[in-house]
Amino acid sequence: MKILLLGKNGQVGWELQRSLAPLGEVLALDRHSTDFCGDLSQPERLAQTVRDWRPDVIVNAAAHTAVDKAESESELARCLNVTAPAALAQAAAEIGAWLVHYSTDYVFNGEGDQAWQEGDATGPLSVYGQTKLEGEQAIVASSCKHLIFRASWVYAARGGNFAKTMLRLAAERERLTVIDDQHGAPTGADLIADVTAHAIRQVMASQTPALAGIYHLVASGETTWHGYASHVIAQARHLQPDPGLKVTEIAPVPTTAFPTPAQRPLNSRLSTHKLQEAFGLVPPPWQQGVNRMLAEIL
Repeated sequence: MKILLLGKNGQVGWELQRSLAPLGEVLALDRHSTDFCGDLSQPERLAQTVRDWRPDVIVNAAAHTAVDKAESESELARCLNVTAPAALAQAAAEIGAWLVHYSTDYVFNGEGDQAWQEGDATGPLSVYGQTKLEGEQAIVASSCKHLIFRASWVYAARGGNFAKTMLRLAAERERLTVIDDQHGAPTGADLIADVTAHAIRQVMASQTPALAGIYHLVASGETTWHGYASHVIAQARHLQPDPGLKVTEIAPVPTTAFPTPAQRPLNSRLSTHKLQEAFGLVPPPWQQGVNRMLAEIL
């Protein structure tokens, strides 16, 4: 099996290099790659890479993910999140390849308190969410064989993440204020990568077009950013009796306490029932992945 991986050095892309390796020959690219184009800002060259290398599977882990910056650079966000995936999908359709693509809870408007189903009405609140939705729609419209995984609150041990920020601030301050009215499930890039590899194995073995479609891929359970921060601090103290943290209070505050250029959805709960049924998987509790990540970084 030949797999073309784009965005190899991102949080998910880095883990995909590991999880996809046993499946076959992996050509892993980023925007700086030279032999082949892996730059989403050059959609035509990207499509030519697909035609030249002719992979069996394309895994696109690259995107414009700077949510607030997307508000002021909407053209770039649209190129990376819509035009490039559309070009990949068209090229995939031409050569009969599967396209694996990642999307986000930001395609929803964040209302209510029920977990979103894949078929629920979308209503993005930001340029980022809108462009990710349009990227999904372009892939579906291409009629290529595709798996689109919507994830939320993604983190990895490598690079910056919310937990590392909380630990840094907790070492500097006695009081933290953290948002408590946004709900979701922190989801590890390693989990996303492992589920992706499992799904690719299954679709390639069965060659069942019925498995194509959009799936929600998150850890199980739910929390708020305040609950997430509280868990991180408590677990750090459990792992290291003296982790050097000054913090004595983690105060809950509403989203309005931290105004941002892009509006965030309050309800980012995603139902994984469809994923579980299709691929025979049971996503682990979010705490399990966070604990493992903390044990790695502390």
